[in-house]
Amino acid sequence: MVYYGPAMSGKTTSLKALFDHFGKKDEVKSIESTVGRTLYFDYGVLSFQNEKWKLKINIYTTTGQDFYIVTRPTVLRAVDGIIFIVDSQKSAFKRNISSWNELTNYFDMDSFNRLGKVIVFNKQDLPDKFETAKYLDEIGYHNFKNIECRKSIAISSEGVLETFEDTLRLILQSIYHENLISNTV
Repeated sequence: MVYYGPAMSGKTTSLKALFDHFGKKDEVKSIESTVGRTLYFDYGVLSFQNEKWKLKINIYTTTGQDFYIVTRPTVLRAVDGIIFIVDSQKSAFKRNISSWNELTNYFDMDSFNRLGKVIVFNKQDLPDKFETAKYLDEIGYHNFKNIECRKSIAISSEGVLETFEDTLRLILQSIYHENLISNTV
């Protein structure tokens, strides 16, 4: 699972909030600059199990800084799900569009549609937000499959767990529909 989006949209904050929910905030590994910005990626593993199965989820963020754009395709290798973090401030609208377009260009349409994807409109606590419908129209949201939307305030963890759960559900549904897992397990 990969958190993707433009610089300063809240990818690292969302990841850390998710791990904090599970009491594992200290287990997030980051490669950061001297001013605390993500250089390559942030990374952590969440594991869940019961008596019949064990699920290990590797979760990454990509760097939002364009200077490190060459690292993004590497982080996206073998990805099953994407949480696309949108900075909901009007001043970030074009950066969000560019970031989405860049993301979709890394995949052919069939591969992209197989991925579980949740678009998260972060920073809902800030004033001067753009309309989510305008953004969704601009990226052609209804042309994509296996995709949902949410709103969040990552800095206070609002919507972070729900986004993770939605993305995980979409991933598992896609894997099931691809017959990679059986309903008789």
